[in-house]
Amino acid sequence: MNEFRIDFEPVGRRVSIGPNETLLSAAQQAGIALTAVCGGVGVCGACKVRLVSGELSPFTETEKSVLPPDALEEGWRLACQAFPRSDLKIEIPPESLSSSQRLQTEGIAGDLSLSPAVTIQPFEIAKPDASDLRADWERFTSTFSRTLENDCAPLPVMSQFSNLMRDEDWQGQVIHHENGQIVGFLPKGKAVYGLAVDIGTTKMAAYLLNLETGEIVARKGEMNPQIAFGEDVVARIAYANQGESHRFELQKKLTDSLNGMIRELCYQVSVDVNQVSDLVIVGNTAMHHFFAGLPVRQLGQAPYVAAVGQALSFPANLVGLETAPNAQIYLPPNIAGYVGADHVAMLLASDISSLPGTAVALDIGTNTEISLSKDGRLVSCSCASGPAFEGAHIHAGMRAVPGAIERARFFNGEWHLATVDEEPPVGICGSGVLDIVSELLVSGQIDSAGRFTDRTTSRIPFKGGDAIELVPGERSGTGKPIIVTRQDIREIQLAKAAIRAGVDVLLSHTNTQPEEINHFIIAGAFGTYLSLESAIRIGMFPDLPRKRFQQIGNAAGTGARMMLLSMPSRRSAEKLLTRTIYIELTTDPAFTDLYVDAISFNS
Repeated sequence: MNEFRIDFEPVGRRVSIGPNETLLSAAQQAGIALTAVCGGVGVCGACKVRLVSGELSPFTETEKSVLPPDALEEGWRLACQAFPRSDLKIEIPPESLSSSQRLQTEGIAGDLSLSPAVTIQPFEIAKPDASDLRADWERFTSTFSRTLENDCAPLPVMSQFSNLMRDEDWQGQVIHHENGQIVGFLPKGKAVYGLAVDIGTTKMAAYLLNLETGEIVARKGEMNPQIAFGEDVVARIAYANQGESHRFELQKKLTDSLNGMIRELCYQVSVDVNQVSDLVIVGNTAMHHFFAGLPVRQLGQAPYVAAVGQALSFPANLVGLETAPNAQIYLPPNIAGYVGADHVAMLLASDISSLPGTAVALDIGTNTEISLSKDGRLVSCSCASGPAFEGAHIHAGMRAVPGAIERARFFNGEWHLATVDEEPPVGICGSGVLDIVSELLVSGQIDSAGRFTDRTTSRIPFKGGDAIELVPGERSGTGKPIIVTRQDIREIQLAKAAIRAGVDVLLSHTNTQPEEINHFIIAGAFGTYLSLESAIRIGMFPDLPRKRFQQIGNAAGTGARMMLLSMPSRRSAEKLLTRTIYIELTTDPAFTDLYVDAISFNS
């Protein structure tokens, strides 16, 4: 029997299968966890993939009924229905992967010329002896080719020098920053590294990069330790405003956590923390201010302005980070009080300014930042979408950990569910609850106002408006039933309404109709995991041709990495600030009406 080679991208897995095996089977053999809520029957549409090259079996009637005509024309198939007829290259979209595998799709967008802020240069100096009693530092400054201003450097740098020279036989490497300062010294042959960090309200992501090759050598994610002081930035601002000690406590929580991440990342690849010589850190405006030790009171009071908008650069040891002695931190600019450097990084990574036509880019989180680019104009806003899409304020809500329901379909009178890592269900994460509400709506189990109807199945009494039993206790991983309440549906209504109203305000300010949007870019962890069909059904996104949507993952982290590797990228980010118009939704006359209209599922 002939075998065909299947190349799955962007995960980079390859496997050989026979002509009677499906692409779903091939993915499973390659260790790729494709979502297949219906178990491979073909009715759920969750295992969608796209044929890039090669030949597949003809479309099945099931595929024709599940996939829209334009998707079929673009080469989209259901992996459980398609069989190979030649060697193939197959594209797997992020939403078809289980949560545990989606981070594999991350990467630097496009080609990027390496031009980091630090450079490294080897040197060798003469040893001291009885005829040459000059100080160690004088010996260095007099023999090294670069001229130092006042023959001086920060004290932490000079204090590192003497012992290193004696340990390394009077030779080594000096690390220079583009601002003219010496960052530190390394033994000969050691590489120089940088750290890119995205500090989210809920999660933090850190990437260790080799600045000489551009390679990501290690990455790590952690929960933001400030969660103990409030799930959202408003609660943390209120805590910080109780006194200076509280504000600096929140800062120390971040720096302590980052130091732990730096040590862990360096340990993974046998790198010394002294090799970490440059850092780019992004976050929303509140996280930016907390990290830098800036006041946040003004962020909690109208008109909600930032203390600092422009880009900042300062020594890492100034905030207590353990890196090279004089490593510098670069913080990109903030657009406004609630549109921060993380959104700037996302706009940079998506290259929104160069996209033709009209482009909308949004980063979904507890606070959702949205920008629209049209005719050289860039307008932005921020909406309080709340933590529902991260599983918070949902009765059985949880983060995307093993056992969390992440995909849901309702057909043949039953719920069909997929969980993270295929573990027994223990709760529902954000993408799961979005699917559930969408399926309730399309099956007629809730009406346009989000109320249960007489077609609702598995309905049970519950305080505040009944609920449905999604998973009986005997089938759950906890022994307790998993339910979805009327209040859960309401939380999704409010969250989706805030996002849609934000998009509609920007459309209104630029005299744009929804159908004129050429590119709809969705960033953020939840933005990668959500089902586009579910989001469109409930009215969170405009109903556009699916090819206009692009889910780009943690683009804030990608933008941070770009700025770490490229000084021109930093300049591009700063230019974005100068050409962006910010719209404050709380004072926009149209926002309230648009928000109220968007709460209904008819929107």
